[in-house]
Amino acid sequence: MPQTETPGTGAVPGTRPRWWTELPLILLVYGCYTAGRLLARGNVSSAVDHGLVILRAEQALYLNAEHPLNRLFTAEPWIGVPADFWYASLHYLVTPAVLVWLFRAHAEHYRAARTWLMTSTFIGLIGFILLPTCPPRLLSPAHGFVDTMAHYSAYGWWGGEASAPRGMGGMTNQYAAMPSLHVGWALFCGVMLWRCGRTRWARAAAVGYPLVTAIVVMGTANHYFLDAVAGAAVMGAGLLLAPYVTRGATAARLRLGTRAAPPRAAGNTGPSPVVSAGCQTSAGERIPRQRDSRLDPAAGTDASPSEAGDGAAAPAR
Repeated sequence: MPQTETPGTGAVPGTRPRWWTELPLILLVYGCYTAGRLLARGNVSSAVDHGLVILRAEQALYLNAEHPLNRLFTAEPWIGVPADFWYASLHYLVTPAVLVWLFRAHAEHYRAARTWLMTSTFIGLIGFILLPTCPPRLLSPAHGFVDTMAHYSAYGWWGGEASAPRGMGGMTNQYAAMPSLHVGWALFCGVMLWRCGRTRWARAAAVGYPLVTAIVVMGTANHYFLDAVAGAAVMGAGLLLAPYVTRGATAARLRLGTRAAPPRAAGNTGPSPVVSAGCQTSAGERIPRQRDSRLDPAAGTDASPSEAGDGAAAPAR
């Protein structure tokens, strides 16, 4: 029975990917991610309503991890400040680092992993557009949440508006909370580290990085618990869809290649014969000899022996 690979993460046969084609593709996807967050600002009142619906759903399910974590992060700077740095930077650093590591050390898994990540990211953008959601930190203070990034803004480059650098909060969508791609991308990194890592440290990071990220997004009041669950679900959907995306992209590339190829001449089904005017070769010869001039009626009587062939006698003088 032939062996099969896990969809979206298995080895993909083919030529080694080239960085000069991969880098623009990744930058394009990141540009779409950033533009999607900016364009999908949504209505503030509907975003607040969606956030309250999620909060009430969690209360009905007795899920209340956000409040105790947020109180802990607010009361203990030695926890809250590193958590803010974690939230503001690591998903922009660790995810590209894992992609580069796969590209250099595990090229057979790179294309499938890259397609999985990109597919999941586009699904997340659809969520941002269709369901703008107010994060806990932007709800009214009556709901008991503290924006730790605003609380500890003096310790980092961010201000009181999301994780953007101070003064650039208007360039990000603060209502892109559902799903949490912080958690989704961290889960992607964890899966690839577990699958391709060979050391205990890699396995530990594979488990710890997604888990700590989920705690951080809730403790900093940037996401609800259900946002984190949705981020994991988006990655699962991307994992299932990635093989279909790969097949579609391959079919489109082959179709474009067929259209670009020049048409072959009709009736030309084999390799073109090598024709050399006036020359012929025989087995074992390296240099073609001239055809026998006796077969040429236009040849004169003064034809040289080399023109008469190897076996012809020289004319009498």
